[in-house]
Amino acid sequence: MRETTQHSITNLSRAAKRIVGIVALTLIGVLFLPAQNSTPPQPPKAGRPPVSQSAVALPPTQLDESAVLYHLNQLINWYRHSTAGIQPVGLPSDAIYQDNAKNLSSQVLRLAFQSAKAEATVLTAQQKRSEMSQPSTGSTQQQNLLQMQAKTSSQIEQFQSQIESLNQQIAKTRAAHRSELISQRAELQSQLELQKALLDAIQKMAAFVETNGEISGGLEGGINQLARSIPDVLATSPGPQQTAAAATPAKPSLANSGGLISEAMTLYGYMSAMHQIDGVIQETNHTSDVADHLRMPLRDAVRATVQQSQKLAGEPLATDPQQLLAEQQEFQELTERFKQLSGALLPLSQEIIVLNDSKTNFDEWRSSISRESGHVLRSVLGRVVGIVVALAVILVLSQIWRRITFRYVSDPRRRRQFLVMRRVVIGFLIGIVLVLGFVSEFSSLATFAGFITAGIAVGLQAVLLSVAAYFFIIGRYGIRVGDRISVAGVTGDVVDIGLVRLYLMELAGTGLDFYPTGRIVVFSNAVLFQTSTPLFKQIPGTEYTWHEVVVMIAPDGNHKVAQEKLVGTVTSVYSRYKDAIERQHAAIERHVDIQVERPSPEARLQFADAGLELLVRYPVEIRNAPDTDEEMTRKVLELIETDADLKAAVSGTPKIRSAVKG
Repeated sequence: MRETTQHSITNLSRAAKRIVGIVALTLIGVLFLPAQNSTPPQPPKAGRPPVSQSAVALPPTQLDESAVLYHLNQLINWYRHSTAGIQPVGLPSDAIYQDNAKNLSSQVLRLAFQSAKAEATVLTAQQKRSEMSQPSTGSTQQQNLLQMQAKTSSQIEQFQSQIESLNQQIAKTRAAHRSELISQRAELQSQLELQKALLDAIQKMAAFVETNGEISGGLEGGINQLARSIPDVLATSPGPQQTAAAATPAKPSLANSGGLISEAMTLYGYMSAMHQIDGVIQETNHTSDVADHLRMPLRDAVRATVQQSQKLAGEPLATDPQQLLAEQQEFQELTERFKQLSGALLPLSQEIIVLNDSKTNFDEWRSSISRESGHVLRSVLGRVVGIVVALAVILVLSQIWRRITFRYVSDPRRRRQFLVMRRVVIGFLIGIVLVLGFVSEFSSLATFAGFITAGIAVGLQAVLLSVAAYFFIIGRYGIRVGDRISVAGVTGDVVDIGLVRLYLMELAGTGLDFYPTGRIVVFSNAVLFQTSTPLFKQIPGTEYTWHEVVVMIAPDGNHKVAQEKLVGTVTSVYSRYKDAIERQHAAIERHVDIQVERPSPEARLQFADAGLELLVRYPVEIRNAPDTDEEMTRKVLELIETDADLKAAVSGTPKIRSAVKG
């Protein structure tokens, strides 16, 4: 009776453990597995045959070592791109998002390696079950080394026991019979040393293989090798990379500067950062798909385990102690298998959740940069529009200035001065607009402009001197287009006056008749400051010069009669253009603050090498000088031929020459 009671209590205890295990497996399957159409557990029926070994056999897990390693490689690449592939643009929120990305990616890597190690355990257990069911066809290098190490260790133990036995025999044997035992002990000692050396070599080789990643099955070695490639995540203490990353300062923001170039560079940085984030988001989605693909066989295996537990729950309780023992062993196998699978599935599911959180972090990061880039883009467009409007207003003012100048300024000299001033002012205003629009750091601009100015002053010394001379040339007593000047031995009429160059139409000839040579002479405006090349020009407002009629007085001639009649003839010719000369003289009096005598013909007597010489000076218009001199020549010759007194008073042929050379 007592034995029957104990047997009943044992059966109840085993049944309770069985029910608790079934409930635990079912609950975990409901919580961690997706819903599916599964067959509900059947109620226990009396008389059901006992569960056979084939009925409870579980299918192998469809895991692939290459898929596990590919998953880890993909995660490592994603980790590096997500932590170092995005350059911060300088926003205050960049540090927050970057820190979140670093923490989330590190958490994903730790979960992935935790799951990978559990998957390696699952594959190892599955391989052991496969080897138990069918003979092994081969072994890895590490397994061979372990077998050799075990065999060598066993032989070392045997040799040591034999040597100890011989030592005891030698101690008990008489001296006459010890030599043979001592020889056997020496031979065993030699073999023992050889086996120890062999064991040491095997251990070193095994350690080298383990260090280089060839652990049992090859998967664990690959996992460890990949783990060593990211010591900043899986190391227990922070490595040098972590310290260097923490000490790296944030990139300064360009958005705070107000220049168009700075804002354009900032906008380009924002667009580049958004492109980088888009690439990381796509890689995150791909990594999540890889993890989900790896999770599918584990999820199927857990589902099969739960279904098998439900199937066992439908079996009737066994009464035979052997069947109870078999069922208990089956439940232990199911429990152990479920622990292995859940140890791999749970971190993998958490990894996918954290990957989604990381994607959300990147989306928010991109949204913050996108909002800020919108503000910068509007600022850039506003600044560009402002620059265009300002330039348009300046150009409109330039056209208005030009039209007013041509309408109200009739003097060509003044008109040209106003037009030159217009170009200078408009150029200065355009430069100010461009500087204010494109440059924001004026302190740096001032320093930079100082160096640039010094370099320009040295390299463009002649050009700057010409520009400075230009303002002297267009001054009150300067040169204007149409003036006849002489500079560096060249006489010509001014054709154009540029900012750095002066253009002359060259004149040539002998005596009083000058004619264009067909060449344009170009001088630098800086010639005004050169003492070796003087510049000659007419008084402003005048277009006349002085010529003179020269006659030789005969030794017995009456110079008074010759002077009176010759001056009268010259005065009669001069009276024809006297009004034009007097108008020019009036203009001189208005512009020049000195007293200038009114021009009129005048006579002078002077001694020359050939005798007494009579000169009659008279003003002529520069443009009409050849015609005036020709008429003056005809009148003087006609007077000498018709007047006997004058013909007797002079000797030789009269001459007409320029009173001023050039």
